[in-house]
Amino acid sequence: MHLRHVMLLTALAGLPDLARAQAPIIGLITKTETNPFFVKMKEGAQAAARANGARLLSGAGKNDGDNAGQVTAIENMIAAGARVILITPSDSRAIVPAIRKARAKGILVIALDSPADPVDATDALFATDNYRAGMLIGQYARAALGRKTPRIATLDLIPGHPVGAQRHNGFLRGFGLTAPGAKVNTLGKPAEVACMADSYGDQAKGQTAMENCLQKNPDINVVYTINEPTAAGAHKALKARRREKDVILVSVDGGCQGVRDVASGAIAATAQQYPLKMAEMGVAAGIAFIKTGRKPSGYTDTGVTLIAAKAAPGVESKNVKTGLELCHGRK
Repeated sequence: MHLRHVMLLTALAGLPDLARAQAPIIGLITKTETNPFFVKMKEGAQAAARANGARLLSGAGKNDGDNAGQVTAIENMIAAGARVILITPSDSRAIVPAIRKARAKGILVIALDSPADPVDATDALFATDNYRAGMLIGQYARAALGRKTPRIATLDLIPGHPVGAQRHNGFLRGFGLTAPGAKVNTLGKPAEVACMADSYGDQAKGQTAMENCLQKNPDINVVYTINEPTAAGAHKALKARRREKDVILVSVDGGCQGVRDVASGAIAATAQQYPLKMAEMGVAAGIAFIKTGRKPSGYTDTGVTLIAAKAAPGVESKNVKTGLELCHGRK
C-alpha cells in the first residue's frame, strides 16, 4: 500500500501541538477511498473523533478485496500508537491474523459494515443486517415483476465474502426462492437465476458483468446488484441494449447518488444503510474504551430501509424524498 493510502487527519488542528500529540489515536480502515458509502463513513468518524478530542488515522485498500492494503494499514496504525481500530474487512477471513495481532497488543478492534470470519475475531460489529437488506429488495423485485417468469442476474461482490453472501441469499429468500440462511457464505443459485458474476462492487466491472450476462441470457428481466456503483454499471449496459425500461434493477446502499438513481428510474429500489451512524457508534465505543477500559461486544444492528420511487403491493418502503433526507446519514 502506498503512503497516500494511510493519511493522518489532523482532527485537532485548532489546538496546540502538545495537545495533538497527547490526543488518543483512533484508526479507520475502509475497503476503498472512493465508494461514496466509505467516504461518508470516514467523514462521520473524523467528525466524531474531533468532537471527542481524538485524532483519526484513515486507511483503505486500493479496491474491494485488497486485503494486503488493509493489513498494511493495520500495521501502520499499530506503529502509530492507535488505541482503537475500526475496520470494514475486504477479505473477512484473510484479515483475521492482522486483527488478532492488533488485539494482542491491547488495541480495541471494531468491525463496521462487514464482519470478520469468524465474527468474534473483532471485539464488536456495528453493521446493517445485510440478509434483511437483501430480503427487502427481493420482496420488492418479486412484487414489481408480477406474474412474469423470473430470469434473474446477480452481480455479486467477491467469492466467500459474508456481506456478499448475505445480500445475495437474502435477495433470493425475499424473492420467494430457495436460499441458504444468513450464516452461510455460499451463494445460492436456484433455477430462476440465469447468470451470476462478481463485480467487486465496482461500476466498470458491474457494466462488463451485465454485458456478459445479457449476451448469454438476453431474456433477463430482474437484476440484483451488490451495491449502487455496480447498479450504475449494470444500468449503463442495459441502456446500451435498450433494456433499461423492462428490467427490474435493485440494489443496496442508499447513498445520495443511488437514491437519485431511484428517482430517475435507473434503479427500481434500494435498501438504504447508515454508514455515518456506524462510524459514530464505533468512535463512541472507542472513546468509552479509552476512558474506562470497557469493551463493546457482539453485534449491533444499525438499521436498513427500503427506498423506492413506486410502492409495490404488500412491500413496506419509503419514498425518494425520505431517502434523500437520510442518504448515507443517520437514521
